[in-house]
Amino acid sequence: MKECDFGLTREELKLFKSLNTPTKIQDFINKIPINFEEGGKDTCYSPRRIFKENKCHCIEGAILAALILRVNGYPPLLVDLTASSKDFDHVIAVFQKDEKWGAITKTNHYALRYREPVYDSIRELVMSYFHEYFNDPGKKTLRSYSDPVDLTMFDHMNWMTTEEEIWEIPNYLVEVPHFQILTKAQIASLRNAEEIEIKAAEITEWKSDKIKENF
Repeated sequence: MKECDFGLTREELKLFKSLNTPTKIQDFINKIPINFEEGGKDTCYSPRRIFKENKCHCIEGAILAALILRVNGYPPLLVDLTASSKDFDHVIAVFQKDEKWGAITKTNHYALRYREPVYDSIRELVMSYFHEYFNDPGKKTLRSYSDPVDLTMFDHMNWMTTEEEIWEIPNYLVEVPHFQILTKAQIASLRNAEEIEIKAAEITEWKSDKIKENF
């Protein structure tokens, strides 16, 4: 793999270098249709496979965002957000600007989206998702987060250019230490989301006949 091009094609490099701000990357990720994993088969598409299939879900989109960030001089970092057993986990690509943290995400959810680089720490960034991170009955479900994981550790498996699925990355995210954000007492006293919030959460960007899944 050449250091200058990461093994990407000339067309890929031209596209990614044109997406030279986190805002442009987020706009680009938003335009890719959601991967609803039709047929019930779980996927973890590589960036190149995303373009072949023309769809991605949260971790796939976060990995693609991390790659584009890397091409533009940022480290390719992911943070894993874990939920209770009553909800879905989420993965975000994080970046720093002027020593503040922001995030790029792929989601079908109305609120679990881009975060401006205004947060002093990863925990502060993660907590910005807390109140809107609830399931259909309105239970708030965000429980923990990881430190940023640098995807350069997966360069040996050619995660940026392979057309194979890259399950090594989500499997690693599951195993890394996570920081709990709530005590048992805090969990027990959480107030449900209000009816208007639950109704707002029914807004989705992409439609599918599949059972609703916002992440």
